[in-house]
Amino acid sequence: MSITMNRRQFLAGIAGTTALSLANPLIAAANKPPKRKNVLFIAVDDLRCELGCYGAKHIISPNIDKLAARGLLFERAYCQQAVCSPSRTSLLTGLRPDSAKVWDLFTFFRDTVPDVVTLPQHFKNHGYHTESIGKIAHKSKMQDDKHSWSVKSRRTWSKGYWQSEEGVKIREMLSKRADEKGLKGSDRYYATLGPPVDKVKGPDIDQPDGLAAVWAVESLEKLAKQDKPFFLAAGFFKPHLPFSAPEKYWNLYNRDDIQPPATKNWPQNAPKIAGIGWHELRHYYGMPEKGPVTDQQAKELIHGYYACVSFVDAQIGRLVDTLDRLGIADDTVIILWGDHGWKLGDYGAWCKHTNFELDTRVPMILVNPGSKENQQSKALVEFVDIYPTLAELCDLPVPAHCEGTSMAPLLKKPNRPWKTAAFSQYPRKKDKVMGYSMRTDQWRYTEWLDRKTQQVLSRELYDHRTDQAETVNLGDDPNYAAVVKKLSHQLDKGNGWKKAKPPQSTL
Repeated sequence: MSITMNRRQFLAGIAGTTALSLANPLIAAANKPPKRKNVLFIAVDDLRCELGCYGAKHIISPNIDKLAARGLLFERAYCQQAVCSPSRTSLLTGLRPDSAKVWDLFTFFRDTVPDVVTLPQHFKNHGYHTESIGKIAHKSKMQDDKHSWSVKSRRTWSKGYWQSEEGVKIREMLSKRADEKGLKGSDRYYATLGPPVDKVKGPDIDQPDGLAAVWAVESLEKLAKQDKPFFLAAGFFKPHLPFSAPEKYWNLYNRDDIQPPATKNWPQNAPKIAGIGWHELRHYYGMPEKGPVTDQQAKELIHGYYACVSFVDAQIGRLVDTLDRLGIADDTVIILWGDHGWKLGDYGAWCKHTNFELDTRVPMILVNPGSKENQQSKALVEFVDIYPTLAELCDLPVPAHCEGTSMAPLLKKPNRPWKTAAFSQYPRKKDKVMGYSMRTDQWRYTEWLDRKTQQVLSRELYDHRTDQAETVNLGDDPNYAAVVKKLSHQLDKGNGWKKAKPPQSTL
């Protein structure tokens, strides 16, 4: 009987305390847990570190520059693999490519690591509203992962490019040819790619990224009124090919002032397997099937890329301005990242798909309310570090599976002792060979391994103190044998991620 009475008294006490709290707003407020920070997660496709805030004074990127001034800019951030799907999968899962077993554009991580808790899923599981707009993952199946998002993702992928009069005519001609040949699927897709550049006259909203910005602003306006914290992911396509942007952004640059890179060849003594034939660009109308582009084409391509950077910069500015207008900037962590670098004629090549610095180094900016502004860090950081960082900044536990390190301590001391290396990788020959690359303070060291035998087929070594452009491979120079031995051991340790079993090729 006493047990029953005590239980009744206990329940009555709870009811009384609850009633008192509801009647007294001060007590209710005191009992209410503090609201967690929101997250604005901004992804940009093919954005290299050629921005005003990274020292490129010829680039007009005022909004990204202002964002960098509000927080911490990472000068040496690296993706795990320089192509869309593996890079984004790694970032969203917190797993390196060998752990996620995603090295190509087609594999879905739920087929390889089905139970992994993604970054947005982790926030959703802890009471956040999670929402995705534009390009966050690479394919529809990944973007629509039901475990990750609170609402159906909104994509702008169906909104077309080539809206200029010339672009429309070329596309119509190519489509007619493809129909006459009976092409289907990927064959038809590649056969109907229009020009690699397109200067359009319509407003920003007529472009996919302009529409994504409008949708993101609308979502922020709704989410700001809710008590629930949010994780809003906004992804922008540009400056991905084709370089399509409204005319006003093209007019920001004078083509006569644009000069292609002086380095026309792959690094001296570099193994052939290290380079790439930039077939992504060659698929576009008017591009050569073999050999280099002309100087005129190079200038036009670079001009188009710059225009797209300024265009997407304007869209990012709309999002950040909305946070300020709604009065929620002080409650919101912002992270901006570009999924990998991009070559603009460097080495006489284009696109990404290598382990070189130009492709693996990425722009990344972190803004945390209450942290010091206008900071820069030279610490070596990686995309796998984003997951644990956002979790820590929002007072969430860091899942045990995460293979990165929280960057939160760098907000207080940006250039404190940190990681000794950042790791990237890229497959070749249909995954039979994997290039594992490591960036240390001084060196970039790469080993090309036979995935089956683990035999080192070739090596690359670049000294960033004397050769930041990575123009001379020292990997086989006997004068650097001791350096190679030391770095090879460090790369082999690699936190164990390099020991994954050889993949079943999907290429």
